Amino acid sequence: MTLPMVVGVDGSEAGLRAADWAADEAALHGLPLRIVHASLWERYEGPVFTQSESAEVPPEHALAQDIVGHAAERARQRHTDAEITVDIVPEDAEAALLREAHHAAAVVTGCRGRGPITGALLGSVSRSLATHARCPVIVVRGSPQNRQGANGSITVGVGDATTSTAAIRFAFREAEARRCTLEAVHAWRRPAPKSLKHPLLAGDPAPRHEDQAATLLEDALRDPEHEHPDVLVHRVTAEGPVHHVLLTHSATADLLVLGAPRRHGPLALPLGRVAHAALQHADCPVAVVPQREAPPEQPQ
Repeated sequence: MTLPMVVGVDGSEAGLRAADWAADEAALHGLPLRIVHASLWERYEGPVFTQSESAEVPPEHALAQDIVGHAAERARQRHTDAEITVDIVPEDAEAALLREAHHAAAVVTGCRGRGPITGALLGSVSRSLATHARCPVIVVRGSPQNRQGANGSITVGVGDATTSTAAIRFAFREAEARRCTLEAVHAWRRPAPKSLKHPLLAGDPAPRHEDQAATLLEDALRDPEHEHPDVLVHRVTAEGPVHHVLLTHSATADLLVLGAPRRHGPLALPLGRVAHAALQHADCPVAVVPQREAPPEQPQ
């Protein structure tokens, strides 16, 4: 069974941009596109905006049909042979899209908030999906150039094995499908200066930490690079806070890929500072890829 690329639409411009991006992504990977509208979305994100403010607002069902129909028509114009299904569900967007995530290759949403700076704020639905979804979640944000893939580069943040393995493999598959460069970034921090009286402990420890960062990066990339030999990889070790480093690199990326830990079972970890900052401020679409913990071993 081929899992679809799922996109949530709410009638906003951000939702339509997300649908366009999802249509391109589905075509890139040969996947069906599923467009979902949750009729109670406005409970979380505010009122739905119609295409014409002067037009009389149609009944709720007709409005929902118009929202998914318009998104589907745009997708067909971009990819005439696309396999597209639409669905309208009478529930809130968070519950609907989390359920869709159980049977999706990925879930795509727009980045939308309240007030006059909606392009900069992260909507509550997107935040919840990035925290809890069982599949990759892509929040479509950033400049038009970066959303349209004009840079020819994907950036993946590389941390430790508990958060990065699935994200790295996702990033390699994306780079291979797009035939673009993969930039693998690991940020490291210079330790706080200490007063060291022993002469053997003197000197700048920064080179040692940078070497450790390079070794970690090399170890993390070894297997996926072997599996995807056609992907050109640029390794980057940069000193500084992780979220600052990745936000800087997002300015020249078409997609920023991050890992997020997921506990086995019903418990969920909160969205980390790095992922939250990226979803809030990155200048390109952001993919949050869940890294699932192995289930506990059963007693013999």
